[in-house]
Amino acid sequence: MSGETGPETRVERDSMGELHVPKDALWGAQTQRAVQNFPISGWPLPAALVRALGLIKATAAEVNGRFGVVDEARAAAIVIAADRIARGEFVDQFPVDVFQTGSGTSSNMNANEVIARLASTESLEIHPNDHVNAGQSSNDVFPTAIHVAACVRSQEHLLPALRYLRDTMLGRATGLDDIVKTGRTHLMDAMPVTFGQVLRAWAAQITSAMERIESALERLARLPQGGTAVGTGINAHPQFAGAFAVALTERSGCTFTNATVPAETIGAADSPVELSGQLKTAACALMKIANDLRWMNSGPNAGLGELRLPPLQPGSSIMPGKVNPVIPEAVTMVCAQVIGNDTAVTVGGQAGNFELNVMLPMIAHNLLASVDLLGNAASLLADRCIAGFEVDGDRVARLLALNPILVTGLNALIGYEKGATIAKRAMAEGRTVIDVALEETELTREELARLLDPARLAQGGIPDED
Repeated sequence: MSGETGPETRVERDSMGELHVPKDALWGAQTQRAVQNFPISGWPLPAALVRALGLIKATAAEVNGRFGVVDEARAAAIVIAADRIARGEFVDQFPVDVFQTGSGTSSNMNANEVIARLASTESLEIHPNDHVNAGQSSNDVFPTAIHVAACVRSQEHLLPALRYLRDTMLGRATGLDDIVKTGRTHLMDAMPVTFGQVLRAWAAQITSAMERIESALERLARLPQGGTAVGTGINAHPQFAGAFAVALTERSGCTFTNATVPAETIGAADSPVELSGQLKTAACALMKIANDLRWMNSGPNAGLGELRLPPLQPGSSIMPGKVNPVIPEAVTMVCAQVIGNDTAVTVGGQAGNFELNVMLPMIAHNLLASVDLLGNAASLLADRCIAGFEVDGDRVARLLALNPILVTGLNALIGYEKGATIAKRAMAEGRTVIDVALEETELTREELARLLDPARLAQGGIPDED
């Protein structure tokens, strides 16, 4: 399989000839050619994708061994070696740059070569193409790896993090239902809401984001594996695709099915693009929530100052005592990056030319980066902002009492025009709506206090009905 040349390298051979490979590397000639051909970013494939390749190779060997495509001894050896890759071992043996051949062929062969070397013994030679890649093509392996990695990583990391954030919000909401604050539209004073209502609205955004992601994962779970080169299944056992999906489901813990038309998911990357779009939507939700927190925390004196986020670090190298909302700021940057990643994935999705998409490694890099970034950001936002912020009840009540828009609660009794007059006077004179309304209407203070009670108004409906 190889020849020795010296203390630093060995000679490996492929169909194009001989090549020097680092002596201790597990990869072979085709991987080394790719390393030399693509010195572009220094970014290797995401670890989640490498693990997915291990899952795919182990599952394919299991199925091929069952059908007699690969002999029992070789199939068993490949399964053992590939399972080690799937467990996260040997990630450093996958050095090929993200920006490589658009089908991911270099990385598929990287996996084939590493697994072949791990599985081979003095008495059992495993060939990377004939055995590890039996019944497969880079053209079905790599898009399958994207689908598998995104499904697994979303299920084990992103969705639990979003669920944790949602539940943290709902937990805080229960304790803040009785604290009423000024609502705002156009950044201007509006009708009152409770902090509980604010948190429940945020939680609803996260729930919707989770539902969208889960829906996209249903289509992403349809795998092209078994379609081989162009979706026709050439060189694969006729029962391979169905058996592969069942076996991979058992091995991964996620439910997968075989694509009805494999050519769809080989020639197009519509499902990864769909998931990326839902990740972008989730990023928009987190951006909104993080910015709401920044606004409500602003000040503490010259801003809104309605709540205080946990102080995490000094905020200035020159202004002593300044503390900034660093977690919401980090989250907004994550959201910006995810939105940018989606643009790259979208452009990549357009690169389906005839029977193959040729931007798959770049799609994988950006899609999986978004999954990880959003999961990490959601957990941080829950633990270091939502769980620990404190409401400044006195300031909230003071600002609310001066809110001229409370006069909306009198519309049904005095009409819009009279209400506008009261609001304008209250603003101009710096007085409460109740005090001005006492002079402008025939309502008593008791009646006004009831009609303009912020807690009552925050419950909606027609405010003058009990």
